[in-house]
Amino acid sequence: MKMTSLVRLFLIGIVLMQLIAFNTSAQLMKEKEQFSRADSLRGLLTPYRTAYDIQYYHLDVKVDIENKFISGSNLFKFRAVEDFHRLQFDLFDNFKIEKIIYKNQELDFKREYNAVFVDFPTGIKKDAIDSFTVFYSGHPMLAKNAPWDGGFVFSKDEQGKDWISTANQGLGASSWWPNKDHQSDEVDSMLISISVPSNLINISNGRLRKKTKLKNAYTRYDWFVSQPINNYSISMNIGDYVHFGDTLQGEKGTLDIDYWVLRQNLKKAKEHFPKNVKPMLKSFEYWFGPYPFYEDSYKLIDAPYLGMEHQSAVTYGNNYSNGYLGRDASGTGWGLKWDFIIIHESGHEWFGNNITAKDLGDMWIHEAFTNYSESLFIESLFGKEAGQTYVHGNRRGILNDKPLQGPYNVNKEGSGDMYLKGGVFLNMLRTIIDDDVKWRSILRGLNQEFYHKTVDYTDIEQYISKQSGINLEKIFSQYIQYNTIPTLEFRTENGKLFGRWIADVTDFDMPVKIRSKDQEYRMIKLTTHFTEIGIKEVSKMNIEVDTFNYYIGLLFN
Repeated sequence: MKMTSLVRLFLIGIVLMQLIAFNTSAQLMKEKEQFSRADSLRGLLTPYRTAYDIQYYHLDVKVDIENKFISGSNLFKFRAVEDFHRLQFDLFDNFKIEKIIYKNQELDFKREYNAVFVDFPTGIKKDAIDSFTVFYSGHPMLAKNAPWDGGFVFSKDEQGKDWISTANQGLGASSWWPNKDHQSDEVDSMLISISVPSNLINISNGRLRKKTKLKNAYTRYDWFVSQPINNYSISMNIGDYVHFGDTLQGEKGTLDIDYWVLRQNLKKAKEHFPKNVKPMLKSFEYWFGPYPFYEDSYKLIDAPYLGMEHQSAVTYGNNYSNGYLGRDASGTGWGLKWDFIIIHESGHEWFGNNITAKDLGDMWIHEAFTNYSESLFIESLFGKEAGQTYVHGNRRGILNDKPLQGPYNVNKEGSGDMYLKGGVFLNMLRTIIDDDVKWRSILRGLNQEFYHKTVDYTDIEQYISKQSGINLEKIFSQYIQYNTIPTLEFRTENGKLFGRWIADVTDFDMPVKIRSKDQEYRMIKLTTHFTEIGIKEVSKMNIEVDTFNYYIGLLFN
């Protein structure tokens, strides 16, 4: 009777949380969205997930390329956060679970959509270290357009040899291997064992620990990840790869750099990769602090799709060209002076892999900062004006269709504007703070304060507000949680000029740089109430607002 009541209360709680997630979405996104039970099972942190903390995985998978079939197991080693009898892990329901083994016995389980609920014969006590192993097999989901519409990619290289890769951000790591598929809980370390035909090589995250010849002309590659890693970063890359390497004397010592490229690409890779990678690493260490995964090295790997930020195993498919497939989306020309995929995807090692959003709704944290990293890379090479010109040029791709932040608890990200608008927003924050030394210390401080941690919107906003000495809460809310940008309205009364903000956020206030023509800019703090613009001889005829760095609307009445 007691257990029944608890279950009833738990189910009521789930319903309430789903309603909260829905209402939050409706408020933030200004549109009605319907979320299913499957969405909540994937996105919601229920007691069946929070009861245990993942510490170690050993993923052991054999790839049958001819039949596009995989089989294997994953060991879950965990610490109990509280007493429990049941837990949830995740695996897409197109896979068959052969068995779940715990202390040499099979466990009972049930499946609901892509969630798997496991019952233990005796209770797991709080703080206990325990483990179980899931054995599974099946045909993984094939990517329709990786990396955006992700999954497994089975392809051929130019020589007709098999070339296979995974890319599953958003879709989920559980699309091909069993795990606790929620970004809030990163595994502390992991062994990735991938068995492939012996005429091919597998490259995964971390460092190669062992290579073992198996029966039936297969070879197993054991890659060990020693640092915390998000699930979607785990990848396999199978092909006729060859290797060359380099090192960087960085802020934490010697960083190993490894390049794994298709055999036919070796010559152009030796020319193209180092001239992009080493300047990138030097630039990002300057702006963000030490590369976060010295222990696991930096790798760049040829992939049969455009690219992905897999931790310590960045994948690449930009045709060994500058720009984004040879184009510069900013229209400024600055984007054609470097390889977009190498710089952008590597930027995620700091924002996305080192600092990871707890919920997919805050994926803007990954993409805004990484988009902004592109302009900082340009600044390192060509100066601040060049970097800010690039950021300004990116505005032409902003849609302002939905907020950058998505709804929580349903595995839903926000607007694609999280890239371009996110970068523009961060450049604007730098302008508001108006102290480049402090701004750099904030970027580096973020990576130090949240080193190998998961974060949310509030963590980022409060940290930057505190370190800058400026309350940025309302500014963050307007640009991240609403789709519209604020408008600066001017009007004249009795020969004097007044200004105010029109915004979605109640009592919105933001300092803005204003000047009379040909004079120096002054920082003027305005609110939603008309305030006199205290600049000598300023009028509607000669006022200039720093709209190059402020992404705002202007209205003159």
